[in-house]
Amino acid sequence: MSIGHWSTRAHETDSADPVELAALRPLAPAPDREPVPATAAWQEGDDIGRRQFLSVGDLTLESGVVLPDVTVAYETWGQLNEDHSNAVLLEHALTADSHVVGPIGPGHNAPGWWEGIVGPGLAIDTNKWFVISANVLGGCQGTTGPSTISPDGRPYGADFPQITIRDQVTTEVALADALGIERWAMVAGGSMGGMRALEWAVTEPERVERLVVIAAPAQTTGDHIAWAAPQLAAIRLDPAWRGGQYYDAPAGHGPHHGLGIARRIAHATYRSAHEFDTRFGHQSQGEGATLVAGATHERGRFAVESYLDHHADKISRRFDANSYIVLTESLLTQDVGRGRGGVRAALGQVIAKTLVVGVDTDRLYPIAQQERIASGIPGAAPMEVIRSPYGHDGFLIEIDQMGGLIRGLLHDVD
Repeated sequence: MSIGHWSTRAHETDSADPVELAALRPLAPAPDREPVPATAAWQEGDDIGRRQFLSVGDLTLESGVVLPDVTVAYETWGQLNEDHSNAVLLEHALTADSHVVGPIGPGHNAPGWWEGIVGPGLAIDTNKWFVISANVLGGCQGTTGPSTISPDGRPYGADFPQITIRDQVTTEVALADALGIERWAMVAGGSMGGMRALEWAVTEPERVERLVVIAAPAQTTGDHIAWAAPQLAAIRLDPAWRGGQYYDAPAGHGPHHGLGIARRIAHATYRSAHEFDTRFGHQSQGEGATLVAGATHERGRFAVESYLDHHADKISRRFDANSYIVLTESLLTQDVGRGRGGVRAALGQVIAKTLVVGVDTDRLYPIAQQERIASGIPGAAPMEVIRSPYGHDGFLIEIDQMGGLIRGLLHDVD
């Protein structure tokens, strides 16, 4: 895709028409919209949708804390073959979940995040492969997390223990054991999902035949920590956060201001400067709007502000603020070399047939971070680069490029 061409899919998934955007003010929903619930976490008794649930028992975290009675929510596509050799694990990013394919509907408040990649005849052909995706530990869509009822009878909230990427993979190892999957034909993921995929291949090298790491680092950088810090502060400084115990608050009274600010900051790192400049530029929102303050000292909004406001509203309607904190902090722990003699030594343990993919305009995890992974894994192919004007989110949008790379890896059986 050439720079400056905006795909239809990108507009459908990440934008909204001017009428909808004009109706949205920062974290104040339009009169014809339902009030935002205090949390959008899936709760016991809600429609399960396509989810399946499995208890993996008590989990000992890297910190030594024991998290009791952990439940994992997951979804599957295709059929597991007799010898369980066709299983593929797909790892979701920060605010996604197990819903890889499928529309918004009962039990699912967001559409599938990799439509066009998974399905009959597609790159990950569900006529051949058995695909599993699990909601991550600490998430808010059915797997044990801050919104889960703790042993003391109330949601964990801010008392949920700190978790790491390695803890999330330990949970998935327990899930694989319970399902009788001894070896994955492929483990693949992008962004936070790419971190988990890499951790799988280092922690359990004999259990990963093929590895796909997309737009992810081996070790979190100071730059990423700097971007994350104000996001975490925004949520914790929201008076409605109430120290993490807001689950009994009425609709409209959750920590939506802080969560929305966090999402605005994050979303600016997910997309590229070129996209913002080309798509929005210096334009104002709405016909006849002015950006110059008048006697009321109020100005109209820039179009790009409206776009970010839209995403702030969306995240509050589909995610949980405590999970956002827990999962963001888990990203900051990413260091595949921790306790293993450093990153290079850890990468040297990978034996999977490996595909590493970067996005040329990614400013969250620049391609030098994927180059480090590709060069450190023995026998890995040279890093592949997705060409996209969309920045980090390119791996979710450039379906033809991404699908072609994955199809090639799955068909390579040598």
